[in-house]
Amino acid sequence: MSKIRKILRMYSHGRSILSISAQADASRNTVKKYLTSFKDSGFTFEEVNALNDKELEDLFGKSKEHPPNSRMQSMLRCYPHVDKQLKRVGVNRQMLWKEYYKEFPDGYLYSQFCFYFNQWKARVNPVMHIDHKSGDKLYVDFAGKKLSITDKDTGEIIEVEVFVAILGASQLTYVEAVLTQQKEDFIMACEHTLHYIGGVPDAIVPDNLKAAVTKSSRYEPTLNETFADFADHYGTTILAARAYRPRDKALVEGAVKIMYTRIYAPLRKTVYHTLNELNEAIREALEIHNNLLLQGRNYSRRQQFEEVERGVLTPLPVLRYELKKQFHATIMKNGHVCLGPDKHNYSVPYRFIGKKIKLLYSSNSVEAFYHYERIAIHKRTRSMHGYTTDKEHLASTHQFVTDWNPERFLGWAAAIHEDVRLYIHNIFDRKTHVEQAYKSCLGILNFSRKVGNERLILACRRGLHYGIYNYKTIQMILEKNMDQYEESLFADELPMPSHDNIRGEDYYQ
Repeated sequence: MSKIRKILRMYSHGRSILSISAQADASRNTVKKYLTSFKDSGFTFEEVNALNDKELEDLFGKSKEHPPNSRMQSMLRCYPHVDKQLKRVGVNRQMLWKEYYKEFPDGYLYSQFCFYFNQWKARVNPVMHIDHKSGDKLYVDFAGKKLSITDKDTGEIIEVEVFVAILGASQLTYVEAVLTQQKEDFIMACEHTLHYIGGVPDAIVPDNLKAAVTKSSRYEPTLNETFADFADHYGTTILAARAYRPRDKALVEGAVKIMYTRIYAPLRKTVYHTLNELNEAIREALEIHNNLLLQGRNYSRRQQFEEVERGVLTPLPVLRYELKKQFHATIMKNGHVCLGPDKHNYSVPYRFIGKKIKLLYSSNSVEAFYHYERIAIHKRTRSMHGYTTDKEHLASTHQFVTDWNPERFLGWAAAIHEDVRLYIHNIFDRKTHVEQAYKSCLGILNFSRKVGNERLILACRRGLHYGIYNYKTIQMILEKNMDQYEESLFADELPMPSHDNIRGEDYYQ
């Protein structure tokens, strides 16, 4: 602004344009431009000189913008359509420029077409540049276009999903084909990515697919519990991208487009019969991609990763993540809960009987949770209708029942008397299944507390004499006091009593 003041001051003193140009070190056209603006303003030199630099810049510093010509206006009207078409798979600027030039032969050539498009794009839809820190974020997504494998026996073509992940700072990329976008395949692919890069970033940025986010939100999305558990296992954070905001993960969106050229194209002429075959081919093409020099730079993604990012990643945990599924069930009255997929029953502490709990089960274990507290853990067993019981979970009376076996009852009976043990032994011998005798034996042995050991011994002795072995026999003997009867040595010698109801031997002649 000081140069403008100097030019105007010399002009007010009557100096010529040639002299002003030489003294101010400015071209004659520049001097004429400022003097023209000064004359058009209608102000005196004193009034202009009193303006501050900002006001002086507004008056002289800004060049007047000329309205775009018809050629430019025609191209600007095409840009919204160009922007929309570029979002389609396989469409690029070269193709759209050719269509534009066909319609407008006197239009701009390709370089100017792209130059003005970038200016238009920045003006109508400005983008914030993001500097990615080393080890900060891993962006993950599924490609829009699928690959396929062919069944060797039937010839059926099976389309498969393509998972893509890219580190923010080094742009090291990982690609894997999976059968579905469901959480099992998605989490498995994420885990394979972490082991491929050999560490864990601070955060994973997924799209709003159901495998990662159960309820999308602009401010606080609800994460899938299994995916959140996976993140906890590896000590990282999930930062879900906003719905319908692809720029939140523009890096992986760009990586997907590159994969269409670097991986899809080399694989399109080969038929693969298994997912493993396809992934082996993907891995070979991926290594070539990661080792190519970046455009305009003298290093590759792999070199950049090794130099600036590998060292700042968090080390992998010793154990790999074990995918867990959920199942909700109600604890039965017997203190067990049934895992539906296996139809197997597992014990839980008896105080939770009747409560609805959540089961988290993996290929090896089953965990029971009530209000976010783990109340039981068992090794998974797949035998249908079976029971896995921890005695510590049962009430004291139930624990007693679980210890029932023939040896326990025989030992209890022997502690009372040998005749009692022999009677109990005969009960077990006459049952096709030993568990059928447990309650009978328990009832008989409990008589020792009701009538005493002596009466029970006599009752069992009389029962052995009768040759009838069950609970009701001992009960009848004790209730009728038959254990107190004494046998007569001469009972067989007594005469037959006389009675009208006795027919006598003559009746049968």
